[in-house]
Amino acid sequence: MKIIKKIVLAATFLAVIFCLVWLWRPGYTVPVLTYHSINYEDSLISVTPESFDRQLSYIKAKGYKVISLAELVEGIKSNKRFNRKTVVITFDDGRKDNYTYGLATLKKYRFPVMIFLAANEVNNKPDFLTWDEVRAMMIYNVSFGAHTKNHVYLGSIGSDETLRDEIVGSKELIEKNINAPVQHFSYPYGAFNENVKRIVKESGYKGACTTNIGSGRFNEDIYAIKRIRVKNSDTIKPFHFWAKLSGYYNLFRRPRLEVGP
Repeated sequence: MKIIKKIVLAATFLAVIFCLVWLWRPGYTVPVLTYHSINYEDSLISVTPESFDRQLSYIKAKGYKVISLAELVEGIKSNKRFNRKTVVITFDDGRKDNYTYGLATLKKYRFPVMIFLAANEVNNKPDFLTWDEVRAMMIYNVSFGAHTKNHVYLGSIGSDETLRDEIVGSKELIEKNINAPVQHFSYPYGAFNENVKRIVKESGYKGACTTNIGSGRFNEDIYAIKRIRVKNSDTIKPFHFWAKLSGYYNLFRRPRLEVGP
């Protein structure tokens, strides 16, 4: 009897999800996944190398098309209708384990990936990438964006001069070291306000990523692209990962408003 009840509850739950997806189908949003570290630490921002491999394997096996962040931004600008099984993969910070643990998997699948670098941390802190490692990763379909110079909480900075140094300075430093244009930005901690966003636009970036901060759910604003954090638990609970890849995950998240003065 208990088994029957569980089956009925599961079937009901799936039916409700199906109905919600059907009703909200115009609200499909290309999921933008966010990683930070690939290692064995017990951290909310870490996934193990094995989990990372299984997640990318799932994406490939289920027929998802991985596009670059640049393709997504240009598609949003032109009102392109993306295939329902499209996904973007990003990393924040530029930690060394992206190279030591992550590169083998990135080489294996060759999906386009964007890594946002905290520029002053590169080559200066042992837990972060070196410029040689950054350049080596570019061979394997990895692009690089800016994540400020010092990984600062932009929403709390009132000085435009300081903001420009962090936002423009990181772009210039990365471009100097990789000899390639840096066209996309990621707000540390997802924090931004209208003034921060204005400076990002004026600095020549073509788009910017946040977390779940900002109004709206469907990523119409290319300077406030919402992303979805991936966890280790998504590997052992495949439904979680499927939900995050579905394109409707943002419908069930409560957006947080911009922060800072």
